[in-house]
Amino acid sequence: MRKEFILASNSPRRKFLLEQIGLEFKVFPAQVEEDKGDGEKISPIEVVKKNARLKAQKVAENVNNAIIISADTVVVLDKMIIGKPKDREDAIRILRKLRGKKHCVYTGVAIWEMPENECLVSVVGSKVKMRNYTIQEIIRYVDTGEPMDKAGAYGIQGKGALLVEKIEGDYYNIMGLPLVRLNYLLDKLGYSLL
Repeated sequence: MRKEFILASNSPRRKFLLEQIGLEFKVFPAQVEEDKGDGEKISPIEVVKKNARLKAQKVAENVNNAIIISADTVVVLDKMIIGKPKDREDAIRILRKLRGKKHCVYTGVAIWEMPENECLVSVVGSKVKMRNYTIQEIIRYVDTGEPMDKAGAYGIQGKGALLVEKIEGDYYNIMGLPLVRLNYLLDKLGYSLL
């Protein structure tokens, strides 16, 4: 029996990326309490690995014959994880903090195969240099509403691209799903996306 692919995420960007490469899949968002790395001596890399695995595992508990794809993305500046903004003021604060600086974006990707109950997890990191944008540009960008559901309060695939000066690494990782690494993990399980 052919296995179905399941995306354990509500992210429109992850959904778009999988559609872009022609993968047929269903969406079952994982309802889990994500680790934010607060109060623990846990690296951002360990945080995204843990969260991606947790999301895949949660969905795996409810399916019999599937390959579950999950991911978790964080923005890191000066060794501190910057999550999604709580509100408009928080988005402005985050973007002011990132202005003119280089930060890292880490995405943990987990592939959970059922019924084999096998899980592969990997992390990709990319660097992003923000330009020295003005406070007026920050406010105009925040008022579009785009930053509100995104780690680091910007989306590189939208108007947020206008705030970015340079990237080093995987563009799709910054969007939230490193496609080359995803293909590598699936290939290890015998499922090539090509």
